[in-house]
Amino acid sequence: MWRNCKFFWMLGLLSPSFIAYAAQVQIGAVSYSGQQSARVAFELSAAVHHRFFTLNNPSRLVVDFDNARLQQAIAPPPADHPLFVNVRSAMRNSNDLRVVIELKADADAKTVVINKAAGSQLQVNLSVKEKPVAKLEKAVSPSTPAKKDRPLDSAILAPASANVKVAKAKGRDIVVAIDAGHGGKDVGAQGGNGTQEKDVVFAIAKRLEGMVNNQPGMRAVMIRKGDYFVKLRERVRIARAAKADLFVSIHADAFNDSSAHGASVYTLSSKGASSEAARFLADSENASDLVGGVSLDDKDDTLASVLLDLSQTAAKEASQNVGSKVLRNVKSVGHLHRAAVQKAGFVVLKSPDIPSILVETAFISNPEEERRLVTRAYQDKMASAVFGGIMAHFRQYAPANTLMAQLSRSGKMPRLAKREDVETVAAVAADKPVLASNDVDAAPVSNKSQHVINRGETLSGIAQQYGVSMRALRTANDMSDGNVRVGQVLQIPRNS
Repeated sequence: MWRNCKFFWMLGLLSPSFIAYAAQVQIGAVSYSGQQSARVAFELSAAVHHRFFTLNNPSRLVVDFDNARLQQAIAPPPADHPLFVNVRSAMRNSNDLRVVIELKADADAKTVVINKAAGSQLQVNLSVKEKPVAKLEKAVSPSTPAKKDRPLDSAILAPASANVKVAKAKGRDIVVAIDAGHGGKDVGAQGGNGTQEKDVVFAIAKRLEGMVNNQPGMRAVMIRKGDYFVKLRERVRIARAAKADLFVSIHADAFNDSSAHGASVYTLSSKGASSEAARFLADSENASDLVGGVSLDDKDDTLASVLLDLSQTAAKEASQNVGSKVLRNVKSVGHLHRAAVQKAGFVVLKSPDIPSILVETAFISNPEEERRLVTRAYQDKMASAVFGGIMAHFRQYAPANTLMAQLSRSGKMPRLAKREDVETVAAVAADKPVLASNDVDAAPVSNKSQHVINRGETLSGIAQQYGVSMRALRTANDMSDGNVRVGQVLQIPRNS
């Protein structure tokens, strides 16, 4: 009897701690203020244990709250704030909350807790890290010595300030890794007429490469540059070595029912991400890798896991965003097999810090879609749709240190390349069409001059050169679209 009483007496002593643990701290309004020295403030229902740290490449502030949850959705920072870009949050272990604030520049952070009559406020004060500036002496030409009796005035400093402005306007290219599925001994799926997946997806990938390379502020990296096999994890390694901002894998679907048709877009499943994180951390060779711009080499297991989780979360969110935009564009090309972005554990999607999507362009096992897959027109339309989705994503979420992001902030975003331009670049990049069953070798026509296509030329440019319409050029050459290729001979109709 005494034992039972003693048990319930001890349970009574412990109950308050259980109740306290169960009552999570509520995080209310979040506000942003300041300029170079910026501040983000969290309104709390009670004091809470927290941790914080900043990350670079890209710049982020991370705040972890123990045993806390959001009372309401966190308001995003003002669009014109000089430091804060975006905010996201997620629950961890069902009890703890993580808040990640994206920054426009690297910053140092300090926290201050202010106790109030009801609850408390956590203030995180950030100061932007100053970047090293080139010495002014280097900006002055050594061949033009300054007069001894003349001090350095605004006229002499003008070239230096101009140079600084030029440096600030520069930014790196956004790198898009393009993975044409299969290759070499791995032919992939095959259509009823013998069309091999490795060929059609490479043709589409080459056209996409041309479009990306023709866009100011972007650069494409081909995972395979010809008809050879690349192991799945090697594809991911190539993309990470190139410091890709996006990984796009191009495939063609197949099914034993030939009526299956339509395109799909996939991103990595949560299960696939979790298993890959465990694999990545267990592999000692990965310790020296940069994940999200941070080396794991000198981090303990817990911090390495946190950094990897942060990178994976950001990459998954970006993958979903770009995947949705690509899917919306692909819908305009033809039927969708799945109306929403799908989740799967494809190995090529498992980079821990690169947003990755896989596009199933059509069903090669469907006779009608097999026929379309081998035509230049469909390849161009599919590549254009994927490219349009990529551009829509980066116009909204360009990495802070890229040219596109800087132009976006200045209101001078690069134009989307004209269709005629990107199609010509795609053809030039491939040297000749991989598959072009609808190409026509036009026979000479009387009373018409000829023009041989050179690198960089477009149908619209040739039309202007000869003073004829594009429609007249296409009619004279029996062309179904505006595609031209290097070495192609065009018949130029005379103006009547």
